[in-house]
Amino acid sequence: MLKDYVVIDLEMTGLNAKNDKILEVAAIRMRDGREVECFSAIVNPEVPLSDKVIELTGISQEQAENGRVMDETLQEFLTFIGEDILVGQNVIFDFSFLKQWAVNHKLTLEKQAVDTLKLARSFLPVEQKKDLESLCVYFKIPRVNAHRALDDARETAQIFEKMKALYGEGNGELFEPKPLQYKAKKQSPATLHQKEYLKRFAQYHGIELPEMSPMMTKSEASRLTDRLIAKYGKMKEKK
Repeated sequence: MLKDYVVIDLEMTGLNAKNDKILEVAAIRMRDGREVECFSAIVNPEVPLSDKVIELTGISQEQAENGRVMDETLQEFLTFIGEDILVGQNVIFDFSFLKQWAVNHKLTLEKQAVDTLKLARSFLPVEQKKDLESLCVYFKIPRVNAHRALDDARETAQIFEKMKALYGEGNGELFEPKPLQYKAKKQSPATLHQKEYLKRFAQYHGIELPEMSPMMTKSEASRLTDRLIAKYGKMKEKK
């Protein structure tokens, strides 16, 4: 039965690893069922936060803008994780954002993990909700600072240890780590031509562009262009 592992939890600006950004990361190193070390940081995603994300996480736009630099923080985060097995609640979701970042930086990221969501689906009644908050209620684990990465990681660790104690005997194969599979394609940065076109478009229509992150990708620039054209119409060529 798994005794040594790292629990991870991430908060993001949205739900799509290809389009959205990491906002907060946390990891807890567990040894023989006890926390021995942790890593936690708010990351500057360099994009405006939606009202929904601010309400959900409690992280303000100002806190995000004062967050740590994305690349160096994620490098430190992955170094902290090292070769440990991962544990997480719906861990593939968090891993997908890490994998996308790694692919964008030409890094290899292959991990094995145990998913507390999958374990809950194996052992708990069908009618029992299996999101993190519901599992905390079910296992009588105090829920604090919901949707903050470090607190969520600590609660996930407690849930995992509870399930090991309650269901581990005779079900060892379900607690075995499995390789995480997520396919990601490298996202190239927006070209100078794309950025210049957006600036000309804004001047032509007399509108203010959304703040463009230095990390904007080609696909993000294309989607923004398409949205603006759909709303304001194309620029007419001068004769």
